[in-house]
Amino acid sequence: MLPLLGGVFLGWSLGANDAANTFGSAVSSRMVKFWTAAVLASTFILIGALLEGGSGIETLKGLTNLNLKQAVVSSVAAALTVTVMTFLGLPVSTSQAVVGAILGIGLLNRELNVAGLGKVVACWFGTPIGGVLAAVVLYKLLAHAFNRSSLDLVRSDILVRYGLIGAGIYASYTLGANNVANVTAVFVGAGKLSVFAACLVGGGSIALGVLTFSRGVMQTVGRKLVQLDPFSALIVVLAEGLTVHFYTFLGVPVSTSQAVIGAVLGIGLLKGINTVNRRTMINIVFGWLLTPVIASIIALAIYFAIHLQYIPG
Repeated sequence: MLPLLGGVFLGWSLGANDAANTFGSAVSSRMVKFWTAAVLASTFILIGALLEGGSGIETLKGLTNLNLKQAVVSSVAAALTVTVMTFLGLPVSTSQAVVGAILGIGLLNRELNVAGLGKVVACWFGTPIGGVLAAVVLYKLLAHAFNRSSLDLVRSDILVRYGLIGAGIYASYTLGANNVANVTAVFVGAGKLSVFAACLVGGGSIALGVLTFSRGVMQTVGRKLVQLDPFSALIVVLAEGLTVHFYTFLGVPVSTSQAVIGAVLGIGLLKGINTVNRRTMINIVFGWLLTPVIASIIALAIYFAIHLQYIPG
């Protein structure tokens, strides 16, 4: 069980960071209380992991062959990378941290599935673009339907509130289904876990991160990048969920942070680019670019450190 602690640590870090991508907009717009969001998110993350987490695990474990020691090193390196970004308050790509760590070990082994890596990287670029497009289309469609309704202010507020809860539940489900592979795929590849056990352990550790350490990061997406009204927050969460679910069907773990930031940017573009906090946007993009590099370096450093031998003089 001890070797799995690296994966549990990574799952905890992922949950603490990426809960912002499911209920962050709702919490920051004060339409949903934090603890309501945390309990719902953790529950449906686990359900999503158990029902649809297997395909992403197959993709990641095929990037390179890892033994158990290397699996532990890669998971700890990815977790350290995500934790550092979480303390900085930046929504970061756990997928990039995991793949960066696997890449570092793969380079050491001189064995890497280049075609599989290319597919994953291509999806990294497609994820924020998908979030933008989904948000623009959903906003136009739902705004048209909403404006044609005859609901008064009180009923409209109730509808949006329940819509945010439903969208958050769906986004949590897709987070678990798509990102559980980031947590435990390396242990399946090393022969330590079955796919079902990997989904259970990974989903449970992500849920634990949501419940214990997600409050701070939930404020970043909704407030610092662009000011969201409750209806726009609903669109962002729906767009993120649809985007991530699409890549789940493809069997590629992607960044929910990239999907939700793309969706938030799409709303910002519709409302006017001056509503987007450019400095925060630049910082987030900078974090995305650094994440796989930092994870790869940390993985190599840990690997070399545990293989150092003391030679008496």
